[in-house]
Amino acid sequence: MKKNIAIIMGGYSSEVDISLKSGAVVYKNISKEKYNTYKVHILKNKWVLVDDNNKEFPINKNDFTAEINGDKIIFDCVFNAIHGHPGEDGTILAYFELIGIKHTSAPFYQMALTFNKRDCLSVVKQYGINTATSYFLNKGDKINVEEIIEEVGLPCFVKPNNAGSSFGISKAKTKQEMIPAIEKAYIEDSQILIESFLDGPEISIGVIEYEGKIKVLPMTEIVSENEFFDFEAKYLGKSEEITPARISDEVHKKLEKTASSVYQILNMSGFSRAEYILVNNEPYFLEINTVPGLTNASLIPQQAAAAGISLEKLFHNAVEMAFKN
Repeated sequence: MKKNIAIIMGGYSSEVDISLKSGAVVYKNISKEKYNTYKVHILKNKWVLVDDNNKEFPINKNDFTAEINGDKIIFDCVFNAIHGHPGEDGTILAYFELIGIKHTSAPFYQMALTFNKRDCLSVVKQYGINTATSYFLNKGDKINVEEIIEEVGLPCFVKPNNAGSSFGISKAKTKQEMIPAIEKAYIEDSQILIESFLDGPEISIGVIEYEGKIKVLPMTEIVSENEFFDFEAKYLGKSEEITPARISDEVHKKLEKTASSVYQILNMSGFSRAEYILVNNEPYFLEINTVPGLTNASLIPQQAAAAGISLEKLFHNAVEMAFKN
């Protein structure tokens, strides 16, 4: 008997539209002969199963089921395609774990930890992973621009602590740009992270649990037309994404070892894509995305293709690993 797979998408954050696109790609590429697949939109005002005619059926939040024409749909597994809150921060995964439904992501605590940039950095630093110099602020804290600059220098990056897709991020190059950058970050989150500028190529590395083993995918070198790999560079074609990255075998081995170590240090499972800056050929960890983009243009599908893994095989593997875990 075929298993029922709910592909959850949408969410409550600024990334809702990107998530809907990722979820649609997952739905298209999971074999209907192998699984019964359902699109489930998790939105602020409704949780609904959406059929191919865009007809909506409410999700019962007591047990995460839906009823279609008198038939009750019970899901065996959830494929998590929600970027940001509540999918990437672990919130909805805690709910699934409470009601006993398997899912394709890491356990909710690991998801919460990795979504919080400052907490994630504090963990990996303890294991000797290189990171940028950081300064933290909570909304309401007194802002001492001189102190911040003395700590991290200029230019620097100002980021929301809990956000994705580069929403709310600014590169501040002068003292005068600091306050506007901080205010922009506070629109997305009440906690912000200010980091020193690392000068070097950016390398994006997908690490997944594949056929029961940790697999580091071919790496992508990011060459952005903008100041950094911002929203336009990620989604509007303002960057060149070179897979595999143009790096030496020696540097590749360093990055591969670091990426695999970070995945294990954080007790990850399922999908991940982490960003690194090479400074004098040494990897510096920036952040990790645990529900990375899954559209045809996204980095994880590009890297999987370079490894000879089709989207169907990539997504089927995620479901199979969820059942095994």
